[in-house]
Amino acid sequence: MKVLSLTQPYAELIKEGCKTIETRSWKTEYRGKLYIHASATNIPKASKENDELMGLIRNNHMDFGCIICSCKLVDCVKMTDGYVAHMHDNHYKEYLSGVYATGRYAWILKDIEVLDTPIPAKGHLGLWNYEETE
Repeated sequence: MKVLSLTQPYAELIKEGCKTIETRSWKTEYRGKLYIHASATNIPKASKENDELMGLIRNNHMDFGCIICSCKLVDCVKMTDGYVAHMHDNHYKEYLSGVYATGRYAWILKDIEVLDTPIPAKGHLGLWNYEETE
């Protein structure tokens, strides 16, 4: 299955259902089921010091170095000035949990399901494949 690695707290925000749009500098043609992997990397200092962002996390525990949930990637939208302004003005929590800028891409996620047991895995850049037998 396809997997996308993210640093915390962003993977946790998807797992909790607070974040349903992943922002990227690149587009993908892939649509379908996707695992979300929480990288083993420490929370970046800028994120950790952003009280507003960290305040979105409901759970005090965050997993690192494992696949924590699945979802469906249903669309990939190129951001326009209007899209960015709309997200800022109407979906501020979502806006806060991504990098919204003209020319970037919004990956639209649906049907988020938390895994009962996180799956330890080494992350990779880009979309990568996880084989259930690993």
